[in-house]
Amino acid sequence: MKQVEVTILGQSYLLGCPDGGEKALLEAVAAVDREMCAIRDGGKVKARERIAVLAALNLAFALAERGEAPSAFARSPADDDFAIERTPSSVDVAQLIKRLDMALGADGQLL
Repeated sequence: MKQVEVTILGQSYLLGCPDGGEKALLEAVAAVDREMCAIRDGGKVKARERIAVLAALNLAFALAERGEAPSAFARSPADDDFAIERTPSSVDVAQLIKRLDMALGADGQLL
């Protein structure tokens, strides 16, 4: 396994990368960095953790809309207390935000 140094939102990370996977990893990093920078530059969200969560939600939602969502979207409510049963075509952003707000608890609401 190869290690690749990348930068996301101005911070460097050393990531493990399987042989032959560097191009896909760099494309994924670029997508995450673009999304996080766009959220930060929008000015409404300042905390890096919240920016990361919103970017992850935006990217996951975009994949779901294209029918390319990972099978992890089809979790069962028995998996954990906050699980939302859904298929890639029925991701409900309001439910995802509610779930994140519950998880963030005392840190405040996401939006």
